[in-house]
Amino acid sequence: MILQYKKTELPFQYPFSISGGRTKTHQPALIVSLQLSKWIGYGEAPAITYYNISVEDMIADIESKKALIEKFAFTDPERFWHYLHHLFPNNPFLVCALDIAGWDLFGKMENKLLYELWNTEWNNKCICDYTIGIDNIDTMVNKVKANPWPIYKIKLGTTEDIEIVTALRKHTDAILRVDANAGWTVDEALHKIPKLKALGVEFIEQPLAKDNWNDMEKLFQQSSLPLLADESCVSENDVEKCFNHFHGINIKLTKCSGITPALRMIKKAKSLNMKVMMGSMNEASIGSAAIANFLPQLDYVDMDGPLLLSEDNATGLSFINGNVSILGKQGLGITIK
Repeated sequence: MILQYKKTELPFQYPFSISGGRTKTHQPALIVSLQLSKWIGYGEAPAITYYNISVEDMIADIESKKALIEKFAFTDPERFWHYLHHLFPNNPFLVCALDIAGWDLFGKMENKLLYELWNTEWNNKCICDYTIGIDNIDTMVNKVKANPWPIYKIKLGTTEDIEIVTALRKHTDAILRVDANAGWTVDEALHKIPKLKALGVEFIEQPLAKDNWNDMEKLFQQSSLPLLADESCVSENDVEKCFNHFHGINIKLTKCSGITPALRMIKKAKSLNMKVMMGSMNEASIGSAAIANFLPQLDYVDMDGPLLLSEDNATGLSFINGNVSILGKQGLGITIK
C-alpha cells in the first residue's frame, strides 16, 4: 500500500463552545489515504485538545511506523484494524483515521458501500441533529432562527442552562436534546432535569464527570429523562460499565479507534437493551460519511460537522431537513475535494 497524509484546519461557521470554557474557531484534522492498485481509501481524524492528541502527534506516529503500515498485506479492514491497534496502542485517533481509510478502500475493492458490506439496508434511519454551542442567550436564539432544523442538540453546563432552553423553546417546537459535557454535579442534574423535561427535552447527554460512577448510578435511578454516556464511554471496554448508569451510549469513532470497534460496541449495547447514538467530533464529510453508513443501526445521530464547518474536505453527503443521504456507490460514498 501507499500511505499519504495531510493536515487540514477548517473554519467553523460560528465559534464553537462547550462547558468548561472550551471554544474553538477552527477544527484541525488529519486526512490519510491508502492506495492499493487502482483503489484509494480515505480517512479522517479530528484533533481534540482535551484528549491531548494533536495532528502533529498523529503525524509523528505515522512517520515512525510508515514502512510497517505500507508493508501490511491488506485483505480485509478488520484484520488491518487489529494490526494498527497493536502498532499504535496509545493513539486511537490515528488508528481511527487509518481504519476508516481501510474500510473505504475495501468497499471500493468490493464495489459496495460500507452499510452494504455489513448486510444492513438503507431504512429506519434516524434524523441528524444540529448543534447549538454555548453562547449568550440572544446569540443562541439567533443561531436557531438562522438554521431551521427538526432536532437541535443544545450545549449546556452554565449558570443559565434553564434560561437558555426556555428562550430557545419560545422560538422553536423542534426536538431539543441537551449535552452537558460533564458540566453538572449530581445535585444540579437532579434540579435541572425535571425543568428540562417540562421544556420538552428528549434526553441528556453526559450530565456528570466521566468517572463519577457512584453519582451516575444515583442519577440513573432518579432521572425523569434518558441519560446517554459520552465522555464515560470512550472505548468498547466502557460499554458494559455504562450499563445501569446510563440508558444509552454515544459512540465517537475517533475516540473508540474507528469503525471496527464501533461495530462491536453497537452489538454489545443492543445486547444490554441500551440506546445507541453516534456522535460527531466536528469531522467534515470524510469522517461524517463513516458515521452515515451506520445510520440504519442507530437510535440517534449527531453528525453535523459538515453543517457547522464553513469549508469541507469532500462531497457526496446530503443533509435535507435532518435526513442524510449518501450519494456515492462505493466505500464511504463520497468524492474527495
